[in-house]
Amino acid sequence: MKFYYDLHIHSDLSPCASSDMTPNNIINMSVIKGLNIISVTDHNSTANLRAVTELGEGAGIKTIPGIEVTTKEEVHVLCYFRNIDNATEFGGIIYDSLPFVKNNPEIFGEQNIYNCRDEITGTLEKLLINASSYSIEDIYYIAKKYDGVMIPAHINKISNSILGVLGFMPFNLKIDFVEVFSKIPIDCKITEKYKILNNSDAHQLIDISEPVNYFELSNINDIYNFLCMPANPIF
Repeated sequence: MKFYYDLHIHSDLSPCASSDMTPNNIINMSVIKGLNIISVTDHNSTANLRAVTELGEGAGIKTIPGIEVTTKEEVHVLCYFRNIDNATEFGGIIYDSLPFVKNNPEIFGEQNIYNCRDEITGTLEKLLINASSYSIEDIYYIAKKYDGVMIPAHINKISNSILGVLGFMPFNLKIDFVEVFSKIPIDCKITEKYKILNNSDAHQLIDISEPVNYFELSNINDIYNFLCMPANPIF
């Protein structure tokens, strides 16, 4: 079966996201657009995942607990988890590692936490777009410890991508998937080596993906196992 997805969406918790990126709005727009599987991946925090997950269950949208981490190399990586408890604990580790630089909402934007009624229940004080204290390799292994998987984000962007910053893919890490920003061309020689996620990196409701990219799965709940499958399995 085909399951349409967008696994890189920012909520209003991310300071760079629009204020209309509330849990209800994200889920409702995903329904309107005909998506089956989504992931809200805010910068360096998982504080809005519980509201999104609960709302997704009610709307028939499969939500994968996720986060977009900024490594100490200033590289963005996406991390996905089997369950929300592991994701939340991982998110706490990442947030605690951020430098204590207070967010200035007038400059960077709000960092709002929501409940399922789209009521603001709190804000995060540290600026979420700063780099964590963990390296790419650290994040790879910490995510694995929490039954998660790390996927390099928007590798064809110049800023904050693993290729834009390092210029190469780490040889010591077993990376099967990479994310490609579909609006920018990419060298096909790179994509031949990896499985590809095409995500929106949506910061506004209108940017959430249309039903174009899909996974072929026998069951929607197989999605996490699919993300962890090796790109070139050895039989």
